[in-house]
Amino acid sequence: MKKILVFAFFLSFITTFYGQKNSSLADSIRIQYKIPELAYAVVSSDSIFEIQSLGLQRYNSSYKAKIDDKFRLGSLTKTITSYIATLLVNQGKIKWNTKFFDLYPELKAKSNPATYNFTLQNFLTFRANLGIWSYGNETPTQNEIKGNNQQQRYQFIAWFLQQNPVLEKQPVYWSNPSYVAAGLMLEKATGKTYETLVHELGKSLDIDFDFGSPNLKDKKQPWGHDENLEPEKPSLNYKLNWLSSAGNINVSLPDYCKFTQMQLQGLLGKSKLLTAAEFNNMHYGLPDFAFGWEWEIKENNQLRYSFHNGTPGTFLTKVYLCTSINKAFILFANVQSEEADKGLMLLLGKLQQQYGG
Repeated sequence: MKKILVFAFFLSFITTFYGQKNSSLADSIRIQYKIPELAYAVVSSDSIFEIQSLGLQRYNSSYKAKIDDKFRLGSLTKTITSYIATLLVNQGKIKWNTKFFDLYPELKAKSNPATYNFTLQNFLTFRANLGIWSYGNETPTQNEIKGNNQQQRYQFIAWFLQQNPVLEKQPVYWSNPSYVAAGLMLEKATGKTYETLVHELGKSLDIDFDFGSPNLKDKKQPWGHDENLEPEKPSLNYKLNWLSSAGNINVSLPDYCKFTQMQLQGLLGKSKLLTAAEFNNMHYGLPDFAFGWEWEIKENNQLRYSFHNGTPGTFLTKVYLCTSINKAFILFANVQSEEADKGLMLLLGKLQQQYGG
């Protein structure tokens, strides 16, 4: 109880003293771009400059946004999976060049020969030429995949590795199944489920990571919305489980701030677990997309940003880090639409201008 009260006081403090600077601007953008709930934060490696949650958990309802509301991260999950993988490589439990079929030899014979040499690094950096697969794909069906969550992911990737790879040469192959395969490799290397690995990480960082739609366990959490502002009812989605290590984590904005601040600390050489070189490899180690992080250099000021965007169907999430100014910008919305995305990018640009980015 004492811990809960302290946390509540902390949230009240940071909202009162740091969260109001751009509140009116953000809310006007939220309304103009039809976003039921918009949450955003600006942080450094050791401070929170702004944090705010505005609007409604559910469109056309009386459920007001709360600062500790949870959002589905979508592909921001990949930033967490890659960090776990980096820790495990550092601990010697797996190597970047470990091949998938070194750990799952029983699946090799039925898999496409083009997949035989794919490694953990190939998967996490999107250098494995696997096809695209997401929530909208109709095959395989639920009837074809059986067992508990872990067994379903195993059967899903066994099916996927039998498919034809992408033949066209590309610098990066944006493939959710690459992260499913990577998650299975981490499970085999540790003897733990992906969910257990995430919860253990959360415990070490004092972060409450969870999975699936936030409103499934608690209807007073945000509901996701489609482009027509139709709220997504609480339901189990088997495809989300298959893609757990690619895009199924949910978390509150304050908690994802902690994860992001940890990343900034690591990039600045302040981590006790990994070196600055290991963090830099994670964020910038390969062109365009490294280990869970895209990166670019802004033409107007030559600042380098690492970033990721999540689009899990009924939520939007964004995180942008710049070590040169020791700042990170995080934006969450409980709707997925082109209009909402434009609104988040507008707010991001305004915040970057104000904070030197």
